[in-house]
Amino acid sequence: MKPFFADFYARLSSVHDEIDRVLADLPQAALDWSPGPEMNSPTVLAAHIAGAERYLLGDVIAVDPSGREREAEFATAGKDGAELRALLATTLAYSERVLDELTLADLGEQRTSPRSGQSHSVAWTLLHALDHVAEHMAHLQMTRQLWLEQQSRG
Repeated sequence: MKPFFADFYARLSSVHDEIDRVLADLPQAALDWSPGPEMNSPTVLAAHIAGAERYLLGDVIAVDPSGREREAEFATAGKDGAELRALLATTLAYSERVLDELTLADLGEQRTSPRSGQSHSVAWTLLHALDHVAEHMAHLQMTRQLWLEQQSRG
């Protein structure tokens, strides 16, 4: 893997490590708990992180259709922590394979999103993917904190 992509993967992997820590010991009730209206449960967030990352790196950058059903990610429930962590690990492994195939010249190439029809460079799409995963990792951290606070108040 080229150094730039190795650095990108290291950063993406560290965000995944934090997601793994957040999910690791949450009980099922916490995984499917939402802090309020228009807010997502940890299960939904994990499913959406995996779906979006796979879509951006696979469908968009690698032009490798996943058959993603984005709306279904937001209806995900009942998956335990091990299932969610395995889904995210599979997604990260896929991302690593895509990154391993990229060259610096690819960064300037344009890719079109099958979903929106918008075109962006591979560089922009990679940065967007990392930003998206990190943003939802923060949502997971906050949701965990809210769950634990609610539990401590009994």
